Amino acid sequence: MWDGGSEAAPAGPPPLPPAPAPAPAATRARSWAPAGGSAPEIIGHLQENYYNLCVEKSQKINYFILHKLQEVDKEIEKGLEGLTLNIAGNSCLMPVERVTGEDFWILSRILKKNLYINGLDVRYNLISDVGAYYAARLLQLCLNENGHLHPPHPPPLNGSFFCWTFRFSMLQRFSLEKQHKLIYLNLMFNDIGPEGGELIAKALHKNTTLKYLRMTGNKIENKGGMFFAAMLQINSSLEKLDLGDCDLGMQSVIAFATVLTQNQTIKGINLNRPILYGEQEESTVHLGHMLKENHCLVELHMCKHNIKNCGIKQLCDALYLNGSLRYLDVSCNKITRDGMVYLADVLKTNTTLEVLDLSFNRIENAGAKYLSETLASHNRSLKALSVVSNNIEGEGLVALSQSMKINPTLSNVYIWGNKFDEATCVAYSELMQMGRLKPDNTDVEAFVVDGHVYLAEVSNGLKKHYYWRPTYGAACRHSANAGFTLVPVGGHL
Repeated sequence: MWDGGSEAAPAGPPPLPPAPAPAPAATRARSWAPAGGSAPEIIGHLQENYYNLCVEKSQKINYFILHKLQEVDKEIEKGLEGLTLNIAGNSCLMPVERVTGEDFWILSRILKKNLYINGLDVRYNLISDVGAYYAARLLQLCLNENGHLHPPHPPPLNGSFFCWTFRFSMLQRFSLEKQHKLIYLNLMFNDIGPEGGELIAKALHKNTTLKYLRMTGNKIENKGGMFFAAMLQINSSLEKLDLGDCDLGMQSVIAFATVLTQNQTIKGINLNRPILYGEQEESTVHLGHMLKENHCLVELHMCKHNIKNCGIKQLCDALYLNGSLRYLDVSCNKITRDGMVYLADVLKTNTTLEVLDLSFNRIENAGAKYLSETLASHNRSLKALSVVSNNIEGEGLVALSQSMKINPTLSNVYIWGNKFDEATCVAYSELMQMGRLKPDNTDVEAFVVDGHVYLAEVSNGLKKHYYWRPTYGAACRHSANAGFTLVPVGGHL
């Protein structure tokens, strides 16, 4: 079952969905490969290792990976450390050959002993459960009987998952000599299912280096979510976990709420868009109870949880007792103006909450006025407020602008998607002209036509680049991702 320590080439490729590519395969290969089909000139250490290993294992060379390794080699030559290898499959600036499970097998082999790279971003690729197996091995390496570090024999890529789980469980029989210094791992939207999620969660039981894991968009479902919840009972190093859009079920959301009452390490968690049934808001109730007990969590995302006014009341009751939460995201829910009564009341006494995302609810004029009154008279801790697309008209928007003139702490306000009248446009134009509202701290910009002031949208916000990367400019502009700038939990989006 195990060979003498060297990995055998995979028996055959797994069935994978077709990769949506911007150009045909032949065109992509020519983008990185030299003319005439000759072997590329290999200069850097990582490049050389990757090329040689592909030849040795008879594995097709992914020239996109080769190009990215060349960039990292140049950084290493400059003496830089703590680098992040970015092989994102959604790059618009260059032809992309998406990374598959077999590609990730080779990539993991060359990364496991590299001391310069502590971050890996392979978002929007096709590594699937096969790649998840090797990602798990990156997170937890093992020893052979002689004490030498090497990974076990890989499973056949077209074999049953029982074979994977059996061989992966053999990892637990070995003691760890040295763990790969991987701090950041981004696997978002990689077609990883419940089985792959289970492997990664179990690998984190003994991992002590990873700080931030993004599993966004991988359909690990309720089964995979339960394994991650169980992992948080054991792992004591992970600080930020993103399981948004993972099709979590009610059972796993409640499990996370239960585990986080005891976990003292997690500072940020994203549980966006679970698959919930019923109208009783059980998940919100349990997360509210968790906030009463947990005094370490700094960032909580509950987008698309079907939260209504009763649910926001549960969260507000918890915020009276919570002294750690600084970033609360309840966007894309069903909160109305009645829910703002509870939120405005708790903001009178809460002194820790700094970023509040209410985007895509329906608080209307009355809700905006409730918040404005509290921000003007009591609260001096909130720094950023997003009320994008909340059916607010001129009266409510002007009230928010007036509260900014009185409140010296509130620096970021996002209002696009509401109903602007001329009074609104003038009010926010004046805030920007007097320097109270910085251009980078809002999502609107004033302009004048025929003596009338209007507002145009600007690409700023709390988390504009959560799902996608811009085609030009810095990928992590502070103005576009202000929420993560004001409350920095984890070093990467």
